[in-house]
Amino acid sequence: MFKKYKTSIALLFSLIFHMISLMLIILSFYIFVQGLYSREHDFISLIIKSINTLVISLAMYELGVGVGKEYTVEDKDESIFQNMRRTITRFVGTVSIALVLESLIMIIKYSQLELAGNLYYPVAILSSCSFLLIALGLFLKLTGHTTERNPLSG
Repeated sequence: MFKKYKTSIALLFSLIFHMISLMLIILSFYIFVQGLYSREHDFISLIIKSINTLVISLAMYELGVGVGKEYTVEDKDESIFQNMRRTITRFVGTVSIALVLESLIMIIKYSQLELAGNLYYPVAILSSCSFLLIALGLFLKLTGHTTERNPLSG
């Protein structure tokens, strides 16, 4: 009973994340096409904004795949630790890319508007991304022994 409940809730969340991902893809193309026709923004910032939305969409997709696989599929060949390491690494990598792109967009925007005093925001984002990648590396280092053998089997 609990297994079916857990599986159906996981599939529901996976479906929600996949739908958000699809909506963000459509939004990205809409922003790009609308920006081409309105000509209010320069082409480079339009491309960067579209890529940023697509990277966030990729993060939602990865989250949906991770949730769907983690709670619904039972891999006999792979331990839960290997699966979690791969899922966390993929997700943190995608989030890091999104953070770096967001900070680059802010740097371009602030430099175009000559608001150099606000550059501490993108610097804070880049510092946070660096901390996130360092934490990921530490996590992978500390959990490296779990891929060599299954700690639950003795």
